[in-house]
Amino acid sequence: MLLKFAIQEFLQDREFQNLSKYTIKMYRQNLRLLQDYCTEKSIANVEDINSSVVKGFLVDAKQQGNQPSTLNNKLRSIKIFFNYLVNEDILEQGYHPTLKLKPIKEEIRIEVLSDAQIQKILKYYERFSFRNNSFYAYRSRMIIVFLLSTGVRRGELVNLKWSDVDFNNYVIHVYGKKRQVASIPFTRKLSKELAEYKVYLETFYGDTGRLDYVFPSTRQGKISDETISSMFKRLKKVMDFKSVRLSCHTFRHTFAHRSLMNGMDVLTLQKILRHENLEMTQRYVNLWGTALKEQNDRYNPLNNLDI
Repeated sequence: MLLKFAIQEFLQDREFQNLSKYTIKMYRQNLRLLQDYCTEKSIANVEDINSSVVKGFLVDAKQQGNQPSTLNNKLRSIKIFFNYLVNEDILEQGYHPTLKLKPIKEEIRIEVLSDAQIQKILKYYERFSFRNNSFYAYRSRMIIVFLLSTGVRRGELVNLKWSDVDFNNYVIHVYGKKRQVASIPFTRKLSKELAEYKVYLETFYGDTGRLDYVFPSTRQGKISDETISSMFKRLKKVMDFKSVRLSCHTFRHTFAHRSLMNGMDVLTLQKILRHENLEMTQRYVNLWGTALKEQNDRYNPLNNLDI
């Protein structure tokens, strides 16, 4: 089967499976890059792709500057693609060019923002909003505050509606990975910020319609993932932080870091961040275990035993 048509069929199946637009976009980008590489090597059929071809593709991507995490992302996409082809009997059961390929070892380095950096970002948006009465500045500031206080993912942020915010019980309902709905708590301090922000939006829009999304466009519609990415790209140029990358996920890491350092237990953090298992949460613990030491020193059973 031609690789081009196999990719098209796979992507159609992913859409039929109702995967998120972000996931489908990732598959499309990674597989189209594989297709381009195969075209350069005069390979047109999926049956002609073996482990050496996939390795060559990954080596080529590495030489172009791809980091281990990006390479592993590409490898996962290719594995899922060939799993589909085997399951659909497009390829024989014994044929799987990625079966013995292992993920590349990644350097575990989790960047977090300092107090000074967070304050600098907030002050920037506050000054900009005060001087220009800017909708974008106030929305951006509120996005930063919300990310810092909840640790939500980018997709969860853009999809959040006011109907998902329960001000009475201080709970937010978010739609996370695999379209799963989860409830996470939020603080009274964030509640106050959200309430003031909502009043601003009502004033800004006037009688043009009802509020729907918490972080809307100027036309009250849903903003895109690209809008958030562009916001952080602009912020990166202004802030020029050398030690940390500005993104939604950096704020998610920062939330985890501060929560652990302030004494939150691992299981609670796992539930709030909605990790499927403790592996990712454990990475945070391994990096910032001082908070656990303090909790252990305080609550250890030996403290009250006369031995």
